[in-house]
Amino acid sequence: MGITERKEREKAEMRRRIVDAAIKMFVEDGYEKVSIRNIADKIEYSPATIYLYYKDKDQLLYDVQSEAFATLASEFILKINADDPFKRLEQLAIAYLDFAREYPELYDLMFIIKAPMNAVMKEEKWENGDPSYDRLYHLMQECIDKKLVRFKDATIGTLSVWAFGHGFVSLHLRGRCAKVANVPEEDMPAVITEAVKEYLRMIKA
Repeated sequence: MGITERKEREKAEMRRRIVDAAIKMFVEDGYEKVSIRNIADKIEYSPATIYLYYKDKDQLLYDVQSEAFATLASEFILKINADDPFKRLEQLAIAYLDFAREYPELYDLMFIIKAPMNAVMKEEKWENGDPSYDRLYHLMQECIDKKLVRFKDATIGTLSVWAFGHGFVSLHLRGRCAKVANVPEEDMPAVITEAVKEYLRMIKA
């Protein structure tokens, strides 16, 4: 292995250590506790070392967000397996809700907290969300092609389904649903799941 290849491998390994430490800290301690200094302490390096790889916390959190989307993609692969496209649409929606319940901190980073998006404010595209969005979009297009849903436009259908699920999840994560609806907190996951299923029944052709 040449010097250049070895340096690139060492850089990749260090970036991996930084991101792994950030993910662990984010999940265990929350967004407010994640800082360049705390991460540096965790991996026993100086903050200056981390700044060689990331210009600020937002850029680092963007990579953490990317890892979170990879986890969601794995959930989709594991749980979406039906032959019928509409059934797969339902499986995707339930997998999305399950992910939000299992990884609420990561969901926050992916869809609610603004910080990682600051790293791409000047970019034309938000690439971290592409695989998940594309999965839903292509599935929606397949349902439209086979006349399984009421939507005629895949973009409108995709955004509608996503927004409906996200709305419920974000309200629940912020403690709004249970208080307003006067539903016990422990019952909210089942309520949200049933509401999403009912919405899917409403859009079925």
